Amino acid sequence: MDLGLKNKVALVVASSRGLGRAVAEELATEGANLILCARDAVQLEETADRIRDASGSRVLSIGADVSLPGDVRRIVDSALSEFGNVDILVTNAGGPPAGRFEFLTRSDWESAVRLTLFSVVDLIRGVLPSMKAKKWGRILNITSIAVKQPVDNLMLSNSLRAAVTGFARTLANEVAVDGITVNNILPGYTRTERVEELAQMMAEKEAIRAADFKASWENQIPMKRLGEPREFAALAAFLVSERASYITGTSIQVDGGWIKSLL
Repeated sequence: MDLGLKNKVALVVASSRGLGRAVAEELATEGANLILCARDAVQLEETADRIRDASGSRVLSIGADVSLPGDVRRIVDSALSEFGNVDILVTNAGGPPAGRFEFLTRSDWESAVRLTLFSVVDLIRGVLPSMKAKKWGRILNITSIAVKQPVDNLMLSNSLRAAVTGFARTLANEVAVDGITVNNILPGYTRTERVEELAQMMAEKEAIRAADFKASWENQIPMKRLGEPREFAALAAFLVSERASYITGTSIQVDGGWIKSLL
């Protein structure tokens, strides 16, 4: 299937590793040019080099922290200066810290709002004018299965990713007439560095092995395994493609059946 992504310009956030990197690699395979950003500039440039070598795509890498408004402006300005427009935006950020409500401070909440919600709002505000000018655009927010079925001990993520979902669903209606789609993609337990780190942290709290803790997740999943980043990236690439032109305002999980609800 030709997804119609050749020579499209895609900004993929938090793309030095994990799900962001997998999405960037998939888009490059489909012929898109990329703007990549992440806080770890060294790891990011290594990722950019590998994608350039493997795909031949143009890749601009920008070391930045999307929780900082100034960094978001720099990312968008650099993307527009290099490519002239952004056709596709994939928002993404590392999850806020785990924790129960009683142990989270106001500072924890404020930091999480900047990282999880305001980064999405600011990035979209930056790229939307170029999408409207072309009457074509794709916005895809990487959120979490927690927006459909909250995960224990993830108070900040459960709350703020739900806020992103409400924002995106409302925005989808506002920009549909401009040929712009806005969707959310919800990763389940996927074999990434972030999930490995979370498993290690949770295992230490329960005084068990990380492998045993991951096994407890796998037992909750009907497929009895963690997902692979490339499986997630395949759907992401379709949702930002020309072929997905009539899909907007949706939140689709990639979770091996973990979510138990009907919708």
